[in-house]
Order: sequence, then C-alpha cells, then structure tokens
Amino acid sequence: MGSLDMALTIGGIAYGIVLILATFINNKTLEAFRLDALVMRNPTESTRGINLVAGLAFIGYNVYTIFW
Repeated sequence: MGSLDMALTIGGIAYGIVLILATFINNKTLEAFRLDALVMRNPTESTRGINLVAGLAFIGYNVYTIFW
C-alpha cells in the first residue's frame, strides 16, 4: 500500500470516529461533519443514528483495506 493510500485510509478511519462522536456529543464542530445534516433538509435528533451506522461502515471498510 502506497503512502497516499495509507494517508487516505487513516483519514477515513478518523472521519468514521468523528461520525461516531457526532452521534453522541452535541458540539458545534462535530455538527458540521454529520452526514444527516449534510444530506437531509431538516435533520433532527432522531436522525443522528445514521452517523453511527456510517461511522462504523467507514471504519470497517478502511480497516479491511489495511489488511487486504
């Protein structure tokens, strides 16, 4: 794996962690990274679960690419 690939993989893992944190923590900085806030017109507290699923998917895929 090249250095650019590794940097993108680590960045993907970091973004997955940010999405998981945005699910549970109400913070102005984390609100900017929420996927439901980027995609949906009126995001609410009930749509925060999308970030948890997406964060786990990001982390899972990137960890998979490290070992494959």
